[in-house]
Amino acid sequence: MSARNSAREAILGRVRSALAGTDRLPAAGIPRDYRAERPVADLVGLFCERVADYRAAVDRVGPGGLPAAIVAAAHAVGARRVLTPTGVPQSWCDALRAEFELVDGTGIGTTELELVNAVITTAVVGIASTGTIVLDHRPGQGHRAVTLVPDAHICVVEESQVADDVPVALHRLDPARPMTFISGPSATSDIELNRVEGVHGPRTLHVLVTPSPG
Repeated sequence: MSARNSAREAILGRVRSALAGTDRLPAAGIPRDYRAERPVADLVGLFCERVADYRAAVDRVGPGGLPAAIVAAAHAVGARRVLTPTGVPQSWCDALRAEFELVDGTGIGTTELELVNAVITTAVVGIASTGTIVLDHRPGQGHRAVTLVPDAHICVVEESQVADDVPVALHRLDPARPMTFISGPSATSDIELNRVEGVHGPRTLHVLVTPSPG
């Protein structure tokens, strides 16, 4: 027997000795649902706090105030041309059209996207513990490129969409759909740790958190 096999058998022998007389694990293995959710007094508040930690702007908007808040966010990022993906509520488009040039995101190419200053989308999930928003690119969210090329991304998250943690969020997602996880504006740093934003995606992320309709 080689020295490697001898050492391996010695280690396994110690493991067997340590397990002798103990209860065996159930056939199904260790249960993974022992902590489905953690009790959080203000889940939405935690989400907003963690979003802000990533240097993203975040506002909680009351019922009926969303169109005006979207317009204010577009002004805050200095937008002139705003992309609205198919499926965005008409009330948002009407409010934006009064003050900005709207761009239809249907079938838009990279060259046209480079002329867009900001994109407004919905989301599918917000993750409180990490301050992450998730898009699965259904109507209202556009395809992945429209949230990566414009300099600013304004994203609306409903309070009911906020999940406690990543495992809870994953249970709400359809694994067959493409997904984009966004934690703050795009950023990187060089060897001297100088932070640079907007390298791989939007330089500015503005999250608007609103009560769910109904």
